[in-house]
Amino acid sequence: MRVVVTGCKGQVVTSLIERATDRAEIIPLGRPELDLKDPTSVSRALEIAKPDVIINAAAYTAVDKAEQEPDEAMRVNADGAGFVAVAAAALNASLIQLSTDYVFDGALSRPYVETDKTGPTGAYGRSKLEGEARVQMAQPDGVILRTAWVYSPFGANFVRTMLRLGETRDEVGVVADQLGNPTSAIDIADAVLTIAARLRSDSAQHLRGVFHMTGAGEANWADFAEAIFAIAERYGRKPVRVKRITTADYPTPAKRPPNSRLDCGKLARLYGVALPHWRRSLDACVSHLLSPP
Repeated sequence: MRVVVTGCKGQVVTSLIERATDRAEIIPLGRPELDLKDPTSVSRALEIAKPDVIINAAAYTAVDKAEQEPDEAMRVNADGAGFVAVAAAALNASLIQLSTDYVFDGALSRPYVETDKTGPTGAYGRSKLEGEARVQMAQPDGVILRTAWVYSPFGANFVRTMLRLGETRDEVGVVADQLGNPTSAIDIADAVLTIAARLRSDSAQHLRGVFHMTGAGEANWADFAEAIFAIAERYGRKPVRVKRITTADYPTPAKRPPNSRLDCGKLARLYGVALPHWRRSLDACVSHLLSPP
């Protein structure tokens, strides 16, 4: 199975390369060969690559910066997703589009299901939601996977930031009034490869559309940080206290959803795919980062 992934350096593409083994040939494509803002480069690069499956993992992900650059976010996350979907349809390639919890406003008191009303509160979420619409319009046989709070041993993410801060600080203030599902990019990669293979072998329409895919279990950011520091202590790091603060104590340009929890029951029912509990996957991630070479 030839799997083309947009982007060359992100957490998901790096995890896919690590986890593919003999399940798939992973072909990462990024700029300048494939530029999501240039439809000609997208179609040309994908045509040359001859994919069985395309995973659109590249995105404008600077959530706060997007408030100052909404047009740029829309060009990459909406227009770009549409260009990839058009190319996928022309090549008869299966398409998996990665999306986000930010398509919701976070006002519900329960985990969101796929049919809940969307309502992004910031430029990033609006651009990703529009990307979903472009994909569904151009390639209705595609799969959209909404995930959240992604971390891994690779790239910039919350786990690596906490470990870095813990090297020089005895206490770190972390928001405790936002709920979500920490999700390992390694687990995302494993699940995406399973979903990709099923898409190639089964044309059933119920396997297409929007699905939620996050790690099992929930936490707030302070819970997440405390778990990171507890694991780090096992590897000889000094103790770090977590000071629980509110969203109001840590203002950001983009409003964060107070509730980012996603219900992943549909994915489990239709694909038999359920990601591991975030604490188990976090242990593996921190061990990867702190274990002696």
